[in-house]
Amino acid sequence: MAEGPWSDPENDAIVADYFDMLADDLCGRRYNKAEHNRALQSEIGRSRGSIEFKHCNISAALLGFAQPIITGYLPRYNIQDSLKEAIDRWLRKNPEWVERLPRVSRTSGMAERRPLFAGVPPTLRNAPPSEEEEQVRAIARHFDVAARDERNRALGTAGEELALDHERDSLRRAGRGDLARQVVWTSREEGDGAGYDIASFTPEGLPRLLEVKTTNGPDRTPFHISRNEIRVATARREEWHLFRLYNFAREPGLFELRPPLEDHVTLSATSFRAGFD
Repeated sequence: MAEGPWSDPENDAIVADYFDMLADDLCGRRYNKAEHNRALQSEIGRSRGSIEFKHCNISAALLGFAQPIITGYLPRYNIQDSLKEAIDRWLRKNPEWVERLPRVSRTSGMAERRPLFAGVPPTLRNAPPSEEEEQVRAIARHFDVAARDERNRALGTAGEELALDHERDSLRRAGRGDLARQVVWTSREEGDGAGYDIASFTPEGLPRLLEVKTTNGPDRTPFHISRNEIRVATARREEWHLFRLYNFAREPGLFELRPPLEDHVTLSATSFRAGFD
């Protein structure tokens, strides 16, 4: 069996194998981890234990890349940079791969999701982030997963659709079917310039504006927010809500942030407009 550091071809092979199993897992298709392991042993010449450990390293890294993971491979940290680069190569070649999976057969089928309940934002919890969480956040920063999520239009649309259904269902349960019929998917009907995606209401009939940010990653995954969204959040702070959906490919979680956003997150300028005056 091979020993020493893993080569790029070895890392590419095991990353591709992991995503093959993960796709089956998300779709509810049967797969055999032992068979995958044996096939990799023949392909790259690594031991069963080494392959098993590397699969667990991939689970840990994928949390930083804002991707779902195979729950049977518990994350193991201290991930090699070469493995992170192999994951990045695979994701660049396979954008929006989760959203392209068959929707009907997925165990988390979007049409059958359980009702959403807003939890506590991570910034309001008492416990500081662990060393493992810091490693995940470092991966997210280095590979700019916030930008990757922002470019994933299929993910963004699916998240907004779920938020729209949630708002309408919540109003109907509150006996406000009249308001539920008036909820507007603003970003679809009017474009992205409004500074929010969903125009909804409280049960009392007050405006409730939702800017929806969706990720397949954990709750601390960073996200992009535009200057216009911040401007609208400031101008309409009593009405504006950041509606954060996470773990979307599995069982979505939700928390909401209210302005001022600086009380919850660190806002960092990531780009500048270049013009010719």
